[in-house]
Amino acid sequence: MRRGTFRDDTVDYAAVGATQAPDLMQYPPERSIPAEQSWRIGSGEARFRGASEALMSWSAQRGAGLKLTDVRPASGPMYSGVSFDAEGNPVAPSRSEAEQRFDADGTPFVGAGTTIRVDGRVKGLRADAELRVIFAVEEPRRVGFALGTVSDSVVSGEESFMLDWYDNDEVWFTVRAFDAPRAVLYRMLPGLTKRRRRELFTRYLRAISPLYTTPA
Repeated sequence: MRRGTFRDDTVDYAAVGATQAPDLMQYPPERSIPAEQSWRIGSGEARFRGASEALMSWSAQRGAGLKLTDVRPASGPMYSGVSFDAEGNPVAPSRSEAEQRFDADGTPFVGAGTTIRVDGRVKGLRADAELRVIFAVEEPRRVGFALGTVSDSVVSGEESFMLDWYDNDEVWFTVRAFDAPRAVLYRMLPGLTKRRRRELFTRYLRAISPLYTTPA
C-alpha cells in the first residue's frame, strides 16, 4: 500500500450526505442522476458480521475491479462526518473515536474522514477518482459508510453502502448514489452515467454477497 501526505481537500459537490435523504430518488441534487438498489443477502448474525467486515475493509470497491491506493485516514481527531435518520434529520455519529483497524495487507479499514484513490475501468468506462469517506456507521444492526468525490472523476457526487440486520433476522445490502456528469462525453451522453452506475451496483453486490441473491 502506498501512503501519501494528507491533503485536507473538500468534496467537489454541495449536497454532502444527500444519499441518506429519504426522497433522494424523487428530488436528487441539481443536475445529478440518482440511483438506489437493495438486495437481501441472507439472514442471521453471522451473515451480518461477515458482510460488515467485508464492507468496512473495502471489499465492495476491490470487488468492483477498482485498485485502492493512497489510503489516508483523517489526521488528528477523528472526523465526525454526518449521518441522517429515516426522516432526514442529522444525527450524531455512532462512533467518534474508533480504534484504527487494518486488513491483511495493512490497508486501514473504512473510517470517517479517510481519503482514498481508486483507479480502474467499468465496462471500458473510466472509474478513476479521489474519494472522501463522508461518514461511517458501526451500530449493532447497521453498518456502512458514504463516499464523496474529491477530484479526478468523470462524475461528481456520492454513494453510500449500508448493511441492515432487521428484526426478522434478514440481512439487506443497500447502495444509493447520485452522479452529476462532469466529463464532456458524460454531459453529452447521460446514458453513460447510468450504464456505469448499473455495472458498479452489480459488482458491489457480487463482492459483498457472492451468492448474488434476489433483488428487492
